[in-house]
Amino acid sequence: MNEKKQVGTICMNEFHTKKEFTDVFTDRIMDRKPMNLYFLNDHGYNIAQKDRNYNEVLNRADYLLNDGIGIKLGAKLWGVSLEENLNGTDLIPLLLQKCAENHWSVYLLGSSQHIAQTAAQKLTEQLPNLVIAGTHDGYFSSESEMVATINQSDADILLVGMGMPLQEKFIDRNSESLEPLARIAVGGFIDFASGVKPRAPKIMRKLNLEWLFRMALEPRRMWKRNVVGHAQFFSKVIWLKWKHNR
Repeated sequence: MNEKKQVGTICMNEFHTKKEFTDVFTDRIMDRKPMNLYFLNDHGYNIAQKDRNYNEVLNRADYLLNDGIGIKLGAKLWGVSLEENLNGTDLIPLLLQKCAENHWSVYLLGSSQHIAQTAAQKLTEQLPNLVIAGTHDGYFSSESEMVATINQSDADILLVGMGMPLQEKFIDRNSESLEPLARIAVGGFIDFASGVKPRAPKIMRKLNLEWLFRMALEPRRMWKRNVVGHAQFFSKVIWLKWKHNR
């Protein structure tokens, strides 16, 4: 497993390209080795500074990948070099392509049932060989029954899109019971895959400005998270580095 590097209170993986991780993912699933995969952005980092349990959950991940320019710059302060943005919305389609090629089935958990089903339909249109083992919305009363339903589907890959920190905590709590080999916290991917939420233009994604596009669409919800959140993140990372050096 790719060695993790410290960025303040959290240790994350240092993959340089999407292809590098996609190859690792494929080899691990072929070897039938279970894995929990999460993505870290500055919002998640901020949550983890206030929620010790979530911090521990992130550190228990088999793979914790960089999402966004904030994490890239913050990691650089700690001597961790991150090249490509490995955000889930761009990486997961590459992983699903490998699933289609190798006949690994996928279960979608999250959002509303209509959106999850629409996402499943659109994904199979894009990848005709992709097998969707099942879908379920992100609202359920019994976690044990939800885990049983997922296991009964015989899915190889589980995508959980319930937002931070719920999705990672769900995977972590049920890690011993969940039978899919890969359990991936995917944030808003199911919404994006369904077409309900638009992606930023490619030029904005290339310039690491997708956060600005999303803030323009949802200013009330995203302003505090992006503007105030970015400032909180850099203040915390710099303070932790200063404390570490002392």
